[in-house]
Amino acid sequence: MDSLNQNTVETNKKQPIQGPVPSVNGIILITPDESLSTDELRQRACSEMLRQTAMQEGLLPTDDPAPEAGVMSEAASEAIESLLDRELQAAEEADESACRRYYEGHAAQFTRGERVNARHVLFAVVPGVDVNQLRKRAEACLLDLRCETPGDETNRFASVAGSTSNCPSGAEGGHLGWLTADDCAPEFSREIFGKPEIGVLPRLVHSRFGLHVIEVLEREAGVLPEFEAVRSAVSLALERQRYATALRQYLQLLAGQCEIEGVDLAASSDPLVQ
Repeated sequence: MDSLNQNTVETNKKQPIQGPVPSVNGIILITPDESLSTDELRQRACSEMLRQTAMQEGLLPTDDPAPEAGVMSEAASEAIESLLDRELQAAEEADESACRRYYEGHAAQFTRGERVNARHVLFAVVPGVDVNQLRKRAEACLLDLRCETPGDETNRFASVAGSTSNCPSGAEGGHLGWLTADDCAPEFSREIFGKPEIGVLPRLVHSRFGLHVIEVLEREAGVLPEFEAVRSAVSLALERQRYATALRQYLQLLAGQCEIEGVDLAASSDPLVQ
């Protein structure tokens, strides 16, 4: 069975843009013959916000050409790096106590060998979709499957996945097979690994692909290495988390100062510019 990322790649298919033409302060983000996924649009919007801010801060000439098909000038890329270096304070190296707290609070992230046998129903978020209506459909599906009589879930879940899921796995009853944390998008992995739950999870799981109703069929426990064995990995993960938080906050600040059309930046909680 393919991994979640492989199975769901088609659900974030490049779709024709509906509604307002995506733009940042009047700079169009997409050409008429392009079709972009939701994530690609968000990344372009964030990149354009940073490019324009670099101009305002005198780090980039004001005659820098607008990106073509998402590709910006080399000068713009360098200016954005300089902007982020200046605006995002370098995180101090995490101390021992902070690292231990992170290690204890994110055990699943460092556990090796854990596997989960799961299936899901995906409600994909694509450009133009009414997210509120999509959420209502997903919540209704979750309630429906959670209320099934014990013993009846197998065929019911497969039937719902086959008729409703936007993932190719729907043709196989939503089965994703045996997964490891590395097989999944991080936000998906966090919700199913390192937990004892079996059965249909009592909550919707949000990922870059959309909203998931997930059933965990089986679990195989992994092994959590001693702290000292993963100390450097813990420190790096904590530093990345701090940087990601700072970047997210900075992008939110910029978004509040820009006129953005046709892109929903609030729908993603993860930094959109690498």
